[in-house]
Amino acid sequence: MNETPVKPIVVGVDGSASSIDALRHAAELAAVTDAPIEAVTAWQFPITYDRTMTLQPWDPESEARKIAVEAIEEAFPAGAPERLTSVVAAGPAAAVLVRRSAEASMLVVGSRGRGGFAGMLLGSVSTACAQHAHCPVLIMHPSGDRHDRHGASARTAAEPVAHSVPA
Repeated sequence: MNETPVKPIVVGVDGSASSIDALRHAAELAAVTDAPIEAVTAWQFPITYDRTMTLQPWDPESEARKIAVEAIEEAFPAGAPERLTSVVAAGPAAAVLVRRSAEASMLVVGSRGRGGFAGMLLGSVSTACAQHAHCPVLIMHPSGDRHDRHGASARTAAEPVAHSVPA
């Protein structure tokens, strides 16, 4: 009898408190389902970036790797789960996560990342993932005290946008 390998739980990681909470929650789900975890950090050059204008060299891929390492260390101070891998990929975050969702059992993202004003103009990564992912999506909402997970809420792509359920 052939056993089909369990598809990974893909988590969007940008270093924000929301993404770190998403990473922790994905680890809890992975422990129950015996799924591997894939922590995905996307990077891209800003639209206005010009390599010739910068005084110091800037390597966004290295910066993304640093963000991923620091987020994993913050999420798991006692050590990362054994089946967690970190992936750093070039491209817009929503597009990278949607593409990776094709091979995932679930996609977990925070509702608020580090998009700032540009994020408001270009749209929300979590909304794009909920609309276009190829697997179920869990969106982690921030709580008043980010260390109090009981105050956090979550929403899947199958539920109405206006409602969320406790995580």
